[in-house]
Amino acid sequence: MSTLDIQNLHASVETTEGLKPILHGVNLHIGDGEVHAVMGPNGSGKSTTAYALAGHPKYHITEGKVLLDGEDITDMTADERARAGLFLAMQYPVEVPGVSVTNFLRTAKTAIDGEAPKLRDWSKKVKEATANLKVDPDFIARDLNVGFSGGEKKRTEVLQMELLEPKVAVLDETDSGLDVDALRIVSEGVVHTHEKTNNSILLITHYSRILQYIKPDFVHVFANGQIVKTGGAELADELEQTGYDAVVGA
Repeated sequence: MSTLDIQNLHASVETTEGLKPILHGVNLHIGDGEVHAVMGPNGSGKSTTAYALAGHPKYHITEGKVLLDGEDITDMTADERARAGLFLAMQYPVEVPGVSVTNFLRTAKTAIDGEAPKLRDWSKKVKEATANLKVDPDFIARDLNVGFSGGEKKRTEVLQMELLEPKVAVLDETDSGLDVDALRIVSEGVVHTHEKTNNSILLITHYSRILQYIKPDFVHVFANGQIVKTGGAELADELEQTGYDAVVGA
């Protein structure tokens, strides 16, 4: 099972002036193995949804709940949600000096599984995953995201997803800052993991170009902290032609 239920979700973000309400009743069901795309203008609440789902400490769920495979994870900490099977690929991955990519990945896998993976099997999986993403073998010896290009950071996020094999992956603007070649490689990595694990995906994006590679079952439009329209993959093409004003103003 890989289902995610978001029920009447309200959330606020910490600011210098106090808590600012962003989400105003988000309802969304992601079925087993489904791919859902979320689109919408800047400031509509897309990334807030991602961070609230993941348990970011600055994003507070003030009403509603989140169920992962039927289990209420609303009050879980970020690490508890990760162990339950939720994964977040961040729009702006953080740099971690002094921690290599390979050490980070194995530590994360150990934390989620409760035991360290067998070294021989793990090395084989890492080698296969880096090859799929066309990552140089020396890449994983570097400090995590330190000095990485935008494309390298996004490949690292997808590398994590493939090796950690989460039940539900939330991808926050994975296409941001990618050139044409990097977009194709990163997208193929997401699709490869999805086909291998049958995980469910919540893909947040501004543009339809990534949806040419990662085919969504449903597309949702966000505005003012809510979902205002839902459709099939054709909705993304419609938005590309007409923009958000027609939908948001409806």
